[in-house]
Amino acid sequence: MYELRPYQNDLIKRITNSMQTGHHHIIVQSPPRTGKTVVMAEIARRTTAKNNRVMFIIHRKEVLDQAKATFKKQNVNPELATMGLVQTICRRVDKLPEPQLILIDEGHHALATSYQKILNKFESAYVLFFTATPRRTGQRQLDEVADDIIIGQSIHELTDKGFLAPFRYFQPPNDFNAKLLKRNSTGDYSNKSMDEAMSSKIYGHIVKQYKRIANGMQAVVYTYSIDSAIRVAKEFNEAGITAKEVDGNTPTVERDAVVSDFRNQKLKILVNVNLFTEGVDLPNVDCVIMARPTTSLALFLQFSMRCLNPRPGKTAIIIDHANNVQKFGYPDDDRDWKQAVISGTKSVPKTSDEPTMAIITCDYCFAVVKTSEVKDGKCPLCGNEIKIHQEKEVTDIDLVEAKNRKKLISKIIHSDLLKKVANKKVSELNSPAEFSAYAELHGYKSGWIYYQMKMKGMIKK
Repeated sequence: MYELRPYQNDLIKRITNSMQTGHHHIIVQSPPRTGKTVVMAEIARRTTAKNNRVMFIIHRKEVLDQAKATFKKQNVNPELATMGLVQTICRRVDKLPEPQLILIDEGHHALATSYQKILNKFESAYVLFFTATPRRTGQRQLDEVADDIIIGQSIHELTDKGFLAPFRYFQPPNDFNAKLLKRNSTGDYSNKSMDEAMSSKIYGHIVKQYKRIANGMQAVVYTYSIDSAIRVAKEFNEAGITAKEVDGNTPTVERDAVVSDFRNQKLKILVNVNLFTEGVDLPNVDCVIMARPTTSLALFLQFSMRCLNPRPGKTAIIIDHANNVQKFGYPDDDRDWKQAVISGTKSVPKTSDEPTMAIITCDYCFAVVKTSEVKDGKCPLCGNEIKIHQEKEVTDIDLVEAKNRKKLISKIIHSDLLKKVANKKVSELNSPAEFSAYAELHGYKSGWIYYQMKMKGMIKK
């Protein structure tokens, strides 16, 4: 059996408490790479040990096989467990025994018709929607089907405790013309528009930047099409770096052999098209290369966190060739998932009040660093002076805002006080000087400073 980590036991305890207080449909959020399948297996074991039936629903065969192995190792009673693909269970729903508990992997998919058919059939069952990113693309959100949400430990906390590896983030010059990107019916960018937006230079850039930043590391490359994946693999091989491409059309036997070679470190670069996102276990990834843009926060986190499996002394490398960090921020930014699951919410709010300019890209080494890391105006990685430059593609409407942002970043990196408060929450401010600096960053007026200091008891009447 797996020995659960403290944060996994805590998650189960809070799920139990939620059920005991009357909730039946519960979202369980926990970041990628935190062992959600093990948590579900332990919950299933406890459920079947009490002679209750459990149903496990998933939407990808590769992950189903892996989950079945995990449930078996955790001693889940197989006679009381129904495990299957959502499509299969949906077709057979009228013939299946009624479960007392339903576990849904990647629960943000649960508003789809197939899932709803199953849930409507078993209305009395408790339902747990497990997901790293409960926010869905589109208007409809999980508050339509859930009555509670449990938030797992943050990426920051898990990294500090050694359960996730620390990382460095790099954003080489943008290889996509964002103006040409168009969304498809799913809400993400269409393959056709990504092909039109991609610069042909990206293939050489990917190899060049890998050799400069992460040479020798095992890396997974995420691309958007089979043609682009094949070309990326070709560029690596021509540079003497072993690489193979896999996609949805790759025969299972061949794909398993490639993954096995990668796991056994016989292969440096694994190039894929939308395969190694949700759930698939690749423990020895040290570097992730994003060669495609996305509008999906879920995909972004699955891409970027693929390399965060910890190992003593490891610092993971994320190389973003598609400007995704400018859209989503750092992977470990704290996000307000409770607000994000409410229908009508336009995006995923951050839980902190830090300004959007709290990260900056170094012109010399392309590292994306927090302003609080900049000392004496120099990049913490390469030691060169951080230059504040105007973005190349700026519309007339954005021009004033961009110039103001440029000035504000310059102020931050040259002021110890501004750097100190840039990544703080309001509740963490402790002096009149910090409140004044914070107000300057956000454009707040003096009345805001007075009110906040009064609320904190720093001003007495």
